[in-house]
Amino acid sequence: MITRITGKLVHLSPTEATIAVGAFEYQVYVPEFVRRQLQSLIGSEVSLKTIEYLEGNPQQGRLTPRMIGFMNDAEREFFDAICSVDGVGVKKALRAMVRPVREVAEAIEEQNVKQLAALPGIGPAMGERIVAKLRRKMAKFALMIPPDLPPDQAADHDLLKEAYEALLVLGHSATDAQQKIDAVAAGRKKFKSVEDLLEEIYRQRL
Repeated sequence: MITRITGKLVHLSPTEATIAVGAFEYQVYVPEFVRRQLQSLIGSEVSLKTIEYLEGNPQQGRLTPRMIGFMNDAEREFFDAICSVDGVGVKKALRAMVRPVREVAEAIEEQNVKQLAALPGIGPAMGERIVAKLRRKMAKFALMIPPDLPPDQAADHDLLKEAYEALLVLGHSATDAQQKIDAVAAGRKKFKSVEDLLEEIYRQRL
C-alpha cells in the first residue's frame, strides 16, 4: 500500500493533482480543501499522505487503483473517519470536503447539522448520521494548526490543544473555546504552562 508520494507538482485540476516522480507521473485525487493548499505549490516538490482504494465494479472485473492525497496524517485520518459513516464512502467524501478539516470538525462537535448539510452531497439526514457517529472524536481535529500558522506558534500546538481541552472541561462550547485559543495564539506570546495560557485568556475578558 502506498501511504505517501513525494515529487514535483506539475498540474492541478479541480479534482486531481499530477505529481512527477522520476520518469513517472501520478494522478492523485485531492479534496477541495487540499487543492486550495496546493495552489501556490505548482512547480514545487510536494509530499502528500495518501489513501489507496479501488474504483469500479468488482462484479464486472473493472477495478482501477486510485490514490487520494492529503497534506498531513491528521487530514488523512479525518477523511477516513468521514468515510466510515454509513452511506458516505470515498466518492461522496471527496465531493463533500470543500471546507477545512478544522471547520467541519467544529460543526460535528457542535452538532451543527445545518452547516454539515450544506456540504455538497451531504444533506440533513447524512449530517445527523455523521454527528451521531463522530461528534465525540473531533476534539483533536477541531484544533488543527492552520496551514499559514507561523512555525513558532506551531511549536506550541500541544500546549494550545491542552488549553482547548481544559476550556471544554470548564464548560465552554467547542466554538467558544476555539475562539479564545485563536485570540491568544494570534498574540504570538509564549506560555510556559496551560495555567499561564488560561490566565491570559481570562485576563483578556476583563
